Amino acid sequence: MKNVLFDEQCELCEAARFTHWYYEDEVCWVADCEACSTPMVVWKSHGTTPETDEVNWMLARLTEAGVCRFGHGVGSLDRIMRQIPDHFHAHFRDPHWLSRRWTEAPSQYSGVGGERQLLT
Repeated sequence: MKNVLFDEQCELCEAARFTHWYYEDEVCWVADCEACSTPMVVWKSHGTTPETDEVNWMLARLTEAGVCRFGHGVGSLDRIMRQIPDHFHAHFRDPHWLSRRWTEAPSQYSGVGGERQLLT
C-alpha cells in the first residue's frame, strides 16, 4: 500500500463528516460539498497529482453520486479546485449549483451511502 500524505492544516484531509457521504474506499470519498451542496470527490492523499487510473476511478464514483442525486443527463464534472487548490477534488455540478446553498437545506451525515437526509 502506498504512503498516504496528510496535511493537518487541510480541511479536505480532515474529512469531517458533516454532510451526506455517498461513497468511501481506500482511494477517495464522495460527499456533498459544504460550500455548494453538490457531490464532491476527494482524493485521500494530500496533493494535486493522483495517478491517471485513480483520477478515472474517482471521477466515475463522482459521476455515480451525481446521477444518484440529480438524475441522468443533469449536471457535469467540474475539476476546477477553487477554494482548496492544493488537494485534488472535483464536483458534480447541476445547473442550479451556484444558488443551491442559499435555496436548499444542507444535507447531514448519516453514514456512508444510504438515503440522503436534509437538516431540518
